Parts: sequence; C-alpha cells; structure tokens
Amino acid sequence: MPQPPAVLEAIALSRTVEDVREGPKSLLRNIDFRLEQGQVLAVIGPSGAGKSTLLRLLNRLDEPTSGQLLLQGKDFREIEPAQLRRRIGMVMQRAYLFPGTVAFNIRYGPAQHGVSLEHDQVEALLEHVGMSGYAERDTATLSGGEAQRISIARALANHPEVLLLDEPTSALDDTSKAGVERLLAMIVRERETTCVWVTHELAQTRRVADLVLSMRDGHAVALGPPAQVLDA
Repeated sequence: MPQPPAVLEAIALSRTVEDVREGPKSLLRNIDFRLEQGQVLAVIGPSGAGKSTLLRLLNRLDEPTSGQLLLQGKDFREIEPAQLRRRIGMVMQRAYLFPGTVAFNIRYGPAQHGVSLEHDQVEALLEHVGMSGYAERDTATLSGGEAQRISIARALANHPEVLLLDEPTSALDDTSKAGVERLLAMIVRERETTCVWVTHELAQTRRVADLVLSMRDGHAVALGPPAQVLDA
C-alpha cells in the first residue's frame, strides 16, 4: 500500500551559488527530511551551517540547484509562488510589521488574494495570540513581545499548512521569550500545524521538537528525535 504524501518533504535538497573569486560554492548539500501533519522539526547548527539557506528554499525566496521540495506530495515548482507563501507562513527573528494599525497587518495577507477579514475574525486571531483588543493599536507603540505576537497572528491569518520560524524568540527578553515559545507550542498543538523551527537554544529544542536536524557547513550532521541527536 503506497505511503500517503508527507505535508512537507525535502529530497536531496541542494543549493550552489557562483562566488566571483572562488567559483562554485555549496550552501546546502543533500538535505532530506519528511514531516507529517503537526510535527515540529527543529533546525540547529552554528552560524554558516545553512539554516537560513534552508528556510529561504522552503519559502521559495531562493531556488534549489538540485533535489526536490514537496508540499502535500506536489513539487514546489508546480505551485505559484504567491500561493505557496500563503500555504507556508513565516515568522522572522524580529517582527517586521507594516506601519499602521494591528488590524491592517492582520488583514494584509488575506487581502492579497481577495479575502476581507471582518472585525470579529481579526479579534479571534488576536485573542488566539493573547492580544485581544489591540486591533486599532498603532504598531509603532508595541513592545518587542507584543509585535512578535502580532506577526504570529498575521502569519496565521492565511491558515498556513506549514509554519517556518526563524529563531522567533531570540530577540526577546526572557519573559517575552517564554510567553512566545508557549504560544507557538500551543498553536502547533491546537492547529496541528507542521513546523520548521530554526533555533540556537538546545533547551528550547528539547521542549518543542519532534525531530531535530543538526547542520554544519551546509550538510546534515544528524536527523532524529531530540534525545538521539542532542545526547549523541
């Protein structure tokens, strides 16, 4: 009996760029993983390991030189980029919100494909991230933790199948960091959202991950459950 397609799958994923001085430079080499619905893959490794390159490929900001990326069994290259980015949401290390109100930010993504969110829909998203009543607040007045929660709500507004998290708590103070981590873990659990979570914190990796991809110099050092990878 054939295996059903994974929500997100990378097969021998590689990216090489041309360096003016040194010639071809490999940024990512033969990365493989398979994620089912609701699984969290933590991606760890030192600076320059290829973590950011991997995220850029997963959000199709860059293209792989070779290998495949599949979303629900369909090759990324067969999916229109704007549609792909609605299906794969992203939360950055720092919250880059648009000038204006919180509600404007929440409505922005759906509006790009002709969906207008009503006030109660915006409020429901804000309530989900612990920011009820903030719809008309100016984004310039938000703290770092508040802004990150709004960026999460903005990503969720498109009902993504996959959520990419680029060190989403590393720029926050300890109190905000703990709150945002708990919030993301709750969202993943309640919505069964498949997640790729880049982090440099091993303790956080143990708390949030189902699988860990450890990277160095563009290739996979290890892939497996947290205890297997982190305690090796």
